[in-house]
Amino acid sequence: MAQVYATKGNLIKLKKSLELAQRGYELLDRKNNILLRELMSHVDEANHIQSGINKTYAEAYAALQRANITLGIVDDAAEAVPIDNSLTVDFKSMMGAELPVVSVAAPKPQNYYGYEQTNSFLDDAYVKFSEVKQLTVRLAEVENSVYRLAAAIKKTQKRANALENIVIPRFERQIKEITESLSEKEREEFSRMKVIKKNK
Repeated sequence: MAQVYATKGNLIKLKKSLELAQRGYELLDRKNNILLRELMSHVDEANHIQSGINKTYAEAYAALQRANITLGIVDDAAEAVPIDNSLTVDFKSMMGAELPVVSVAAPKPQNYYGYEQTNSFLDDAYVKFSEVKQLTVRLAEVENSVYRLAAAIKKTQKRANALENIVIPRFERQIKEITESLSEKEREEFSRMKVIKKNK
């Protein structure tokens, strides 16, 4: 750490730096609280979506099982459904954290496998698996946001701790040392002036 000389100019600079550091700490603390609130809401949403996925998967597999029982194995019908490449990923900024925005086109109600060789159980399975896909996309977005928010909170907390435990105490110590040194110089000057006045 560089030696700071005891001058009024340095004292003024240090006081300004301390004020900036304290303001920075307050802003980081506020940012941390906002990120934490956002994280908690995302965690709650992830839990809600996960329970929805579990329920919808159970319904989808039950419908698929009914279709397999009534139609035999429905591999040919499943292969008729085209692969969906409509998934897009974008990003939005939340207090400096880049959060993903994942979207997939809503499926158009369409019969790809024909009515002649199938029944409503297969239709139910198709609809339920489409719902699972939509929910999975949303869950991927929310869970990824949770990880990114957690990383941003950790980074912000680290900076806030550095300000609170290292930077601010150092400035306060230097201000105290310079203030004491300047007070001592003033007392010496006052005593010297008294002696000079007395000798005159």
